[in-house]
Amino acid sequence: MDNPTITTGRSGNHLSLLQKLAISMGHVFNDLCAAFWFTYLLIYMHFVNQFNSNTSGTLMLVGQVADGLATPFVGIECDRKLDWFFCKYGRRKCWHLIGTLCVFLSFPFLFNQCIGCENSPEHSQIIYYAAFITIFQFGWAAVQISHLSLIPASTPHSSERIELNSYRYAFTVFANITVYILMWLLLKTNDEQSGSQISPSDASTFRNVAFIIIGMGTVFTLIFHAGTRERNTDNDGEVMDQEQQQQQQVATLSTDLRDECRVTVWHGWLKEIRFYKVALLYMGTRLTINLTQVYIPNYLQESLYLPKKSVAYIPLVTYTSGFLSSFLMKYINQTLGKKVTYLIGAILSLGACTWIFFGTDENFKQWGIFVVSVIIGASNSIMLITSLGITNDLIGKNTASGSFVFGAMSFVDKVSNGIAVWVIEHFKPCATFSCICCDYYYRDILTFVCGGATALAIASLAIMTTDKKKKRPIVVNEYRTATVVAAAATIITPDSTLLSNHHENIINKDELEDEQTPLLNHSSNSICH
Repeated sequence: MDNPTITTGRSGNHLSLLQKLAISMGHVFNDLCAAFWFTYLLIYMHFVNQFNSNTSGTLMLVGQVADGLATPFVGIECDRKLDWFFCKYGRRKCWHLIGTLCVFLSFPFLFNQCIGCENSPEHSQIIYYAAFITIFQFGWAAVQISHLSLIPASTPHSSERIELNSYRYAFTVFANITVYILMWLLLKTNDEQSGSQISPSDASTFRNVAFIIIGMGTVFTLIFHAGTRERNTDNDGEVMDQEQQQQQQVATLSTDLRDECRVTVWHGWLKEIRFYKVALLYMGTRLTINLTQVYIPNYLQESLYLPKKSVAYIPLVTYTSGFLSSFLMKYINQTLGKKVTYLIGAILSLGACTWIFFGTDENFKQWGIFVVSVIIGASNSIMLITSLGITNDLIGKNTASGSFVFGAMSFVDKVSNGIAVWVIEHFKPCATFSCICCDYYYRDILTFVCGGATALAIASLAIMTTDKKKKRPIVVNEYRTATVVAAAATIITPDSTLLSNHHENIINKDELEDEQTPLLNHSSNSICH
């Protein structure tokens, strides 16, 4: 539940079911684009556009860095009170609309051949695609941040906020499954005409799916804007009330606790060793998850030589497995604790990586790959949800500083993933076309790079278990606004909402040993008024 001292004085009617559904649809466009972007960008650039691996990796790096830089910028600007006429439409809805327009105008160009420059050198086409990628990532960040901050601003009732996050995640699942089914159907239809492997003749398939995504996303966005009314919270008095309430909360801590804790500003986290340990754990987790999502399609095409439609139904199996596994997280965490739960997920991940390395025969191609996909989906879900919970334990009672902590984690996540993809593509032996020496390159990437990232996370977890139990500093936040918290808490993929849905009210062994702390949605909502 939200802190009652924060919600005191807030009044308003309950949202109707139609209003809840309309608000929850505000991120569907982003979810559709994100699933397509991460899973198929490298496949499209390399197999359809015939770009070399260096170019494909560079474009992914540009997107990740642009997203990482846009997130805090949009978060701060989205909270700035402006007197512009169109801002009377609603500050967050206005930014949501701006972001949607950027995505709408840029996304189709990412999965279409360079208009008027298809025969130009690759370095010229890089500039073309990089420009649209930057616009797309800026718009994507604007939609994500404004929508996350709009949810707690839409209702003062904690139960309704939880319900909105649940609906939002349901639409995320719908969006991801829709993308993979669309690709499966269209690639299957085109399979008879252009062969079993993805090639330039499949350009129309990627283009058509991109246009379908644009059409579907536009419909859901229109429903969101028509059915959502943004509450007016743009007054300085409210901000001052929040600051006074935060000071009162610090003042009401027991004398012993205040004596053992030191009050500092947000950059006090930089002096905390545990902050870097958790950041290392989180980075290893995100590298494992994102690199498997990015490189499984390449592995299916260049290592296993499976039919082109496999790049649709294998990710579908992985995503569905992760979704179903997330429902078990509350029980597992309550029973075993976060650290043991994370270790189980990491061991499953290492097992899948090992199986991929040895799985080269026909039996593996026929059924083994499906089992591995299920294991990967389950392990990714366990590791992601638990790592977010561990990050919240780091924040503890310093909920006002959650924006900085999650912002730092998110930035490191996006930049490290972009650099990792660039390095992997840069060192690929055959940068232009597949050859015998590259048959097992992506198999080795999934085995050693993803497995290495998991091992890095396990090492960080092991170091964390040696920490002495001690009080963490209370960090007085310098940020004042709701959207920065939501922006900082965003994760590059839609899975961030899992925490709100499946970690609700989890009390486990770790929390009993350390301090029981509010979860991500609680810490965000407590200041998002």
